[in-house]
Amino acid sequence: MLRVENLNQYYGGSHILRDLSFEVTTGQVTSLLGRNGVGKSTLLKCLMGLVPAASGTITFDGRDITREPSHQRVRAGIGYVPQGREIFPRLTVHENLLMGLAPKAAGTPLPPRIFEMFPVLKQMLKRRGGDLSGGQQQQLAIGRALASSPKLLILDEPTEGIQPSIIKDIERAIRMLAEEGGMAILLVEQYYDFARSLAGQYLLMERGEFIKRGAGADMEQDGVRDLLAV
Repeated sequence: MLRVENLNQYYGGSHILRDLSFEVTTGQVTSLLGRNGVGKSTLLKCLMGLVPAASGTITFDGRDITREPSHQRVRAGIGYVPQGREIFPRLTVHENLLMGLAPKAAGTPLPPRIFEMFPVLKQMLKRRGGDLSGGQQQQLAIGRALASSPKLLILDEPTEGIQPSIIKDIERAIRMLAEEGGMAILLVEQYYDFARSLAGQYLLMERGEFIKRGAGADMEQDGVRDLLAV
């Protein structure tokens, strides 16, 4: 679904992303792990067109999107849940979810599975987004991304600052989406146990490069936990 080849990005004189190549396939979670400051969020911003790639190619669903603007990538079928959620605090839950329908034709209804995965959102449709707890806001941000029925869902640290009970709800929802088989999922995460539990494959990043990659089932024997702690 997503193929990245020889991607490079710089901030000033700093080489942030170093010749990255990888694929994200439909029907499984690709977990991207790494400590703070290794370039994970910059990579996601390049994938979404928020930061231009200095060189390399990004291909989505057989189409070169390397130079396309963000809104065209969303319209092509990429859903993005940014770090920090970035919901609209003064809009209601319902209005926030409707924002996710922007790429769709007028009158397109919200997918029922949003409320099947996150029932609390249905109970709080008229509440302002800013009045929700951090965990509920994260569910709202994921629901907003799912509203457009994306082919690829990108999640940037969805467990950050979230209470354990809601982490379990989010884990269950991501697993359900992967098992349905119609979506590719790229999960950026520092919480090792969460990433390992969902990973079909993993990528471990350090200083803008992948230093290890493999099957999610092999993360423990590959020493990924220890490398994250170094």
